[in-house]
Amino acid sequence: MHLTQTMQATSSVLKLYAENIGKTELSQDIPEELQRYVRQMRFAPLGSDGQQQLAHSRILICGCGALGSVLANTLARAGVASLRIVDRDFLEWNNLQRQVLYTEQDVKSGIPKAIAAKAHLEKINSEIEVEAVVANVSAENIGELVDSVDCIVDGTDNFETRFLLNDAAVKHNIPWIYGGCIGSEGQTMTILPGETPCLPCLMQGGPPPPGTTPTCDSAGILSPVINVIASIQALEAIKIISGNRDKISRDLQIFDLWENQIRQVKLSQLLENGDCKTCHQKQFDWLTGKRGSQSAILCGRNAVQLSFSGETHIDLESMQDKLSVLGTVDSNPFLLRASIEQFEITVFADGRAIIKGTEDETVARSVYAKYIGN
Repeated sequence: MHLTQTMQATSSVLKLYAENIGKTELSQDIPEELQRYVRQMRFAPLGSDGQQQLAHSRILICGCGALGSVLANTLARAGVASLRIVDRDFLEWNNLQRQVLYTEQDVKSGIPKAIAAKAHLEKINSEIEVEAVVANVSAENIGELVDSVDCIVDGTDNFETRFLLNDAAVKHNIPWIYGGCIGSEGQTMTILPGETPCLPCLMQGGPPPPGTTPTCDSAGILSPVINVIASIQALEAIKIISGNRDKISRDLQIFDLWENQIRQVKLSQLLENGDCKTCHQKQFDWLTGKRGSQSAILCGRNAVQLSFSGETHIDLESMQDKLSVLGTVDSNPFLLRASIEQFEITVFADGRAIIKGTEDETVARSVYAKYIGN
């Protein structure tokens, strides 16, 4: 028995020695700033050349909730040089079930998701640049958001924003990766403008009308499917920015983790035989503002977001003084939250607001006009 234990211990030591020799040999020619990515660079198709390209790339993460937080975490650890994160929302307790980047303290602090994400990502990888943008993605700001980025990844929760992203991506020839999840099912699609079908090619009738598709509130959402879809999105982005565009998936990939089903839908004929207004005719109705609204029902939140055209600025300190006589008010440098009657009103400095307690846009606008102003 003693001899067997000795042999096992010797074998373990030799194995560890061999692994360390391999690490030393591999690390000798790697620049110091890339040493943390040694395991990733050992994957031959990526290698040091691919890692170097990651280290000079910029990605826009549109939405930093469930999908977006996994995307941001994965891409930051992979060594993407610069992440521009845009999100319109703040954190709530039910986010923690699936939004892996955040903590209970983040929820208690009441700060926007983009700000919390930036703080965590800078602790994960202090060598990269993280830009946090607290805003609703719109036709007015999308041009600035996509400026100088090499790839866009979709962490949004609505099709209006996705169609806007698609317009911007096709117009500026920027690759982007669509992703979406509900219940136990998720799907993803990589779009290379001019090479693969775009989102309107797939959804020729446009976004589904409100109320016609399940929501997180009606169908629920399981965290594992989010991790699967976001991980695929992240790897597709890594393929693109590392110079391996030929390795991307050119199919619509659909996963149902509860039913153990995986499907791949061929899309090549959509581009070859279709007459997409975006791809073929270069009509960008979402980008020009011809299509799209300025309000959105938030998934599973019993809330409506209201946003407004043009430049708006609200003095949050003065607004707090105004509303404090009507209800309970809390604020931080980024937003103000007031509980008045049956509504919770969250106001951002740019005038945007989230009215919780209704899914009726008319009611939400009336609450805004009554308490915030026209």
